[in-house]
Parts: sequence; C-alpha cells; structure tokens
Amino acid sequence: MLDKSGDKVRRMFAQIAPRYDLMNHVLSLNIDKSWRTRTLNRLDLSSNAPVLDVCTGTGDLAISMALKSTGRYRVIGADFCLPMLELARQKQLRFDESGSLVSFIEADTQQLPFHDNTFQAVTVAFGIRNVADTRSGLVEMIRVCKPGGQVAILEFSRPTWPILKQLYDGYFRWILPMIGQAMARNSESAYNYLPESVRQFPSGRAMIELLERTGLKDVRAWPMTFGVATLYIGRKEGRLR
Repeated sequence: MLDKSGDKVRRMFAQIAPRYDLMNHVLSLNIDKSWRTRTLNRLDLSSNAPVLDVCTGTGDLAISMALKSTGRYRVIGADFCLPMLELARQKQLRFDESGSLVSFIEADTQQLPFHDNTFQAVTVAFGIRNVADTRSGLVEMIRVCKPGGQVAILEFSRPTWPILKQLYDGYFRWILPMIGQAMARNSESAYNYLPESVRQFPSGRAMIELLERTGLKDVRAWPMTFGVATLYIGRKEGRLR
C-alpha cells in the first residue's frame, strides 16, 4: 500500500524542492509547460473573483494565472510544504519585484483556511494524487469554489494505446526513478513513489466518475500527449456571480 501520509509526502517534497522544476522539465521532456498552458487556456476566468491553486508546489500554474489576470482577479497559491512555497515566492520575483503577484500560503488541501463559495476557480496541477485522502481534498476544493465556478485538475494518467502504455510503464518504473534519484538524492525514494502514485490513482472515466460523485457537474476530460496527462474540469452546481 502506497504511503501518502502527510508527514512522508511533506518530507519528500522538501528534500527534492531545490531541483524540482529542473527534474520536472527534464523527465517530462519539457512537455509539462505546454500542459499547464493548455490548462490555463481552458479555464473560464471571466469573473473578478479570486482564484485558488492548491498543491501549488513551486507556483507555475498560479503565477501563469496571475500574469494572465493583469490584476483583474487575485490569485492565491496554497501548499503544505514550506520549502516548495519559498521557491514559488522566489520565482514570482522574476515577474514582479514587489512579490505580490500571487499570495502564497502554507495550507493543507484537506483543510483549506477559506470561507465557502470564495473562488471563481480552484485548480491543482500534478498534486491531487499526493493528498492523503483524495476525496477529502476534492470536497474542500469544491467547498471553497463559488457556485457555477470551475474546479480544474491536471494530473498524470495512463495511456490506453498498448504499445505506448508499455513504453510509458517502462519509463516510469525504471528510467524515471534512476534519473530522478541521480539528480536529486533523497531518503524518501521520491521517484519510486511517483510511478506508484500514478499507477494507483484513477484516470479517464474512473476519475470523471469520482469527480461527479464528489459533486461536480458537466465534468469533461482532455487527454494530453496521447493520454500521458489529462485535464479534468467540472463546475460546481449553481450560477457564478
């Protein structure tokens, strides 16, 4: 059974934080940038209400949303791993010397410190599968989303085409852990954890059904790069105001 306890996951990401961005770009062949861009383009951010990015890590998606907003709406990035947030705060200084582009806060996705119905959109990129209780994290994301607002989840998934699936499984199981450990040594076996967390996490139809059971409406999925990653977007019942 995969250990997704909060303390283990927090320690793991704290250890790999300094080289997290570089490893993501190398191990995804730099495709992860286009996945986030496509996610941003699918979001309907037409309201002036704030936006929340949970499990924000080093802040890539949150900063991209803030740059697109041109000040029209506030963006908050939340993560429970402080070393990752510190890197996110440093990163945003490249775009905003005041460091106010995004408000980065330390918070667990399972216990978000926000009122109900606050955000026009709540997003997460490659983080929801690391939440100890996935359903609890999804419920919290929906709770703080405004009625009619969007909940967007970008996550690794498993290709269904047999040949690609075999190549993908081999890469994730053997090559990725070897490269990842060489680039960022850690005591928590982070890059052995990654393929196992993807293997155990629902994808495709199973993920859509989970989101619908949790309370989202009109859930749609967009596979990316032959299904290596998938974007899921649903709406909270009601009308956005």
